[in-house]
Amino acid sequence: MNQTAHVVLVGYGEVGTKSSSVRAKMEAKLRTNLQAVLDDRSLSGRVEREWSRLLVRDAADADAVAAACAEVPGVVWARPCVACDPTLDDIVTVCRTLASDHPDGASFAVDADRVGDADQHEFTSSDLEREAGSAVVDATGAPVDLDDPDRTYRIECREETAYLSVRRFDGPGGLPLGTQGRAVSLVSGGIDSPVATWELMRRGCEIVPVYVDLGDYGGADHRARAIETVRTIARRAPNTDMRVHVVPAGDVVERLMETVEDTRMLSLRRAMLAVAAEVATDEHAHSIVTGESLGQKSSQTGENLAVTEAAVDYPVHRPLLTRDKTDIVAAARDLGTYDDSTLPVGCERVAPSFPETNASLSAVEAAEPDDLFDLAVEAARERVVVSPDGE
Repeated sequence: MNQTAHVVLVGYGEVGTKSSSVRAKMEAKLRTNLQAVLDDRSLSGRVEREWSRLLVRDAADADAVAAACAEVPGVVWARPCVACDPTLDDIVTVCRTLASDHPDGASFAVDADRVGDADQHEFTSSDLEREAGSAVVDATGAPVDLDDPDRTYRIECREETAYLSVRRFDGPGGLPLGTQGRAVSLVSGGIDSPVATWELMRRGCEIVPVYVDLGDYGGADHRARAIETVRTIARRAPNTDMRVHVVPAGDVVERLMETVEDTRMLSLRRAMLAVAAEVATDEHAHSIVTGESLGQKSSQTGENLAVTEAAVDYPVHRPLLTRDKTDIVAAARDLGTYDDSTLPVGCERVAPSFPETNASLSAVEAAEPDDLFDLAVEAARERVVVSPDGE
C-alpha cells in the first residue's frame, strides 16, 4: 500500500461557481497567496492544483500548514490528510489507523465521496462509509452519530488517490485576495476598522491602510496600536503591500475645534474621507472602506452617514453597517486585533457636548471653515508610509 501522510487538501467555495476562465485565474491567485503565507511562516509545503482542489504536498507539519491555509481569504476549509491508493482495502486500513487516537467515548461518522467514472472503482460511496465505519467500531467501540458526531472520518476517493482526514480547519471563505482591485481603508486603531478592513480583504480587495493622526487629540500610543492591528491582518497576506499611510491631520482638528460646534464630528469624518479620496487617487484604488455601523455613534445615524459620504465622489463601503457591536467584538477577537484596539481613539476629545444626530448637508457645509478640504488634501500629501513590521 502506498501511503503519504504529509498532504493538506484546501477547499474553496464561491470560486468554484465562476466561469472556467475566471475560475482558473482565481485558483491561480489563491495558489500564489497560499504559497506566500507558507513561505512567510517558514512552513514547508508545495501548493499545487488538481481537479477542483488545491493541495499542499510535502507538508512536514500538516496541522500547522492547514491552520495557516485556513487564514487565507478564499479558503473555506483545509484538511491535513493521509493519502493512499484508491482501493477499498487500503482506505479501510488507513481509516483503522486514524482511529488509533479516537477520543474515549466520542461518537463518530464517516463521510465519503467517491469521485470519477462509475467504472473506475468497484465500490460506491456508501460502501466506503459502511466498511470504514465498521473498521472504526471494531477498533474503538465508539458509537455512530450521523447527526452531530464528535469526530468525522472524511474520505475523498479520486481516480488515482484517496485522501482521508479527521481534522478540518475552517477558513474565512470569500474570494482570493487581489482579484477585486484595491480599496483605501481608514484604520483608526479602534475595534471596528480592522474588522471592516478584513471583510473587504475577504472579498478579494487589496487594501491601502490610511491612519489619520489627530495630533494632540490622538490617544496615547494610538498610532502604534493602529499600525499593530494592520500588522496582525497583514500576516494573512504577506505578498501584498499593506504599508500604512500615516496622515498628519493635527491642523485639520485644530481648525475644526476653533470653528465648528455641534456638527464637528461630521466635519471631521468628511475631512477623513477627503484624505482617503486623495490617497485613493494616488494609489489607483476604486473605493473607500470605513468601520462605521448604523446607529452605533452620533456620527453614524442614517442621516449623518449620508452627510459625511457626500464629501467624496468615491464609493464608501461599510461592511459592518448592519452588525451589532457584540458581533464586531467577537470578530475582532477571532481576527486577533481586539487587544490592540481597546485604547481610546482620540475622537472622544473632539466630540462636542451635544452632537447633531440628524444633520442636513446644507447646515454642515455652512458651519465648516472654507479651507477645511484644502487642509485635508494638504495633510494627505504630507503623509508618510510606514511598514506594519516596523521596517
